[in-house]
Amino acid sequence: MAFLAGILRVVEPINEWLGRVVMWLSLGIVLVCFATVYMRYALGTGEPWVQELYVWMHAIVFLAGAGYTLLHGGHVRVDLIYGNMSLRGRALVDVFGTLILLWPFAAVIAYESVPMVALSWMNNEVSQQPGGMPNIWFLKSMLHVFCAAIFLQGLAMIARGLLVLGGRTEFAPNTSTH
Repeated sequence: MAFLAGILRVVEPINEWLGRVVMWLSLGIVLVCFATVYMRYALGTGEPWVQELYVWMHAIVFLAGAGYTLLHGGHVRVDLIYGNMSLRGRALVDVFGTLILLWPFAAVIAYESVPMVALSWMNNEVSQQPGGMPNIWFLKSMLHVFCAAIFLQGLAMIARGLLVLGGRTEFAPNTSTH
């Protein structure tokens, strides 16, 4: 049981930290989008890389913040059923849902994206838009950050579920705010 609790102490702070870091990109998205609109309509100019920048930031928030969202129960699930289950039932759903759905999903994305990401790195891929963003490989690599974050949070969900199934109900996820 101590090992499972240790997994939680390691994994959940990683996703908490990553989520809080990329949260700030949301402010960046608003500021860059405002700058793009201002440049276009007030100054009559624009830069393709600035337009692409806020799209990139949005993608990074979504991909890198997925583990944080999973940690805080923000992903879609059928709460009509899950919310009415016992702690033990929720723990079983979390454990088997992670093993049967979440991890295979992450594994397929990680595996299938390797050639695309590797080719992007090898070619030092840049935007196809003249004046667009360089280093597309960085953005494509965020797919692997996404997979790692949700894989790790899935590990924490399994650990939490096994602790609850073992009678340690203090490890049950807090679902009152979701």
